[in-house]
Amino acid sequence: MLNFDEERYLRIQSGAAGLAGRFDQVIADCLKAGAENIFFLGTGGAAILMQPAYQLLQRKSRFPSFIDLTAELFITGSANLTKNSIVVMPSLSGTTKESVALLAKVKETGATVLTLVGHEDTPLGKGGDHVFVNFAEDDTSCESFYLQSLFIALSIMKHRNEISNYDQLAGELQQLPKRLVEVKRAYEDKADGFAKILAASNYHIVTGSGNVWPQAFYYGMCILEEMQWIRTRPVHASDFFHGTLELVEKGVSVILFKGEDACRPIADRVEKFAPNYTDKLTVLDTADFVLPGISPEVRGLISPILLATVLERISAHLEVMRNHPLTTRRYYKKVAY
Repeated sequence: MLNFDEERYLRIQSGAAGLAGRFDQVIADCLKAGAENIFFLGTGGAAILMQPAYQLLQRKSRFPSFIDLTAELFITGSANLTKNSIVVMPSLSGTTKESVALLAKVKETGATVLTLVGHEDTPLGKGGDHVFVNFAEDDTSCESFYLQSLFIALSIMKHRNEISNYDQLAGELQQLPKRLVEVKRAYEDKADGFAKILAASNYHIVTGSGNVWPQAFYYGMCILEEMQWIRTRPVHASDFFHGTLELVEKGVSVILFKGEDACRPIADRVEKFAPNYTDKLTVLDTADFVLPGISPEVRGLISPILLATVLERISAHLEVMRNHPLTTRRYYKKVAY
């Protein structure tokens, strides 16, 4: 596989999966101590990666869950953020400015803070009540953060007796690192073709629904815009028909991500509409990926992880094709802002 270190990838994703037991114990202790809600408070891409777990709790659990923008919450505060809150703060670097600032305010409330970081010797690595360290870099952080937050959500549901098959779900998720490598390998020959589609246009509408919408948003903003300087319009597939559809015409690239959760029919609607008006619809569907030993229920939960896995392969080809390394920046962490 192009520019891919299999051993490194397995080490990182196995590290994320290996945190499951500790997450489960910490969540059990928090609930026993009277936790009343949970906040997912990341910044930028890390915040987006928390959305599937937040969505799962919103729709399948009675335990109140919140997600907010750190920069805004720092200014406004929240009546729901109290000493009985669990706060999850992901930051790969452990130094994200907005998150570090908010951490100090959150600590003042007495809330229990779980920080998910790639480096322990950092403000967020040192500042959490419970610090979960799993080294990763930009090309491996999606799967790692998706997995960690999913374990948190499932653990909450387990200890509230809202699911009865936690052990089965967690067991299947432990198989995931090796299965993801197999998915990458199987997709490698197709990755170059998808990258050519992305390289051929300077503007893309990127869309999806359900728990893969965050990955559509993330890939458009954090990869195509930030790392490749390609203009995108990330839009939820349900909102696609409330404005964005008017931009669809011949020559306009529409990139559709499809997952396997209950919201798949919303993506089907875009897939049916777009070919009537553009010759550039491209679909990336997790249902096409072979995952031995993984149940339909878990496939639905991990659809954003599967997309992130193959999109990394696409990005690896794209940066070579465009002679634009994914690490190149003009402004991000380069100038004051």
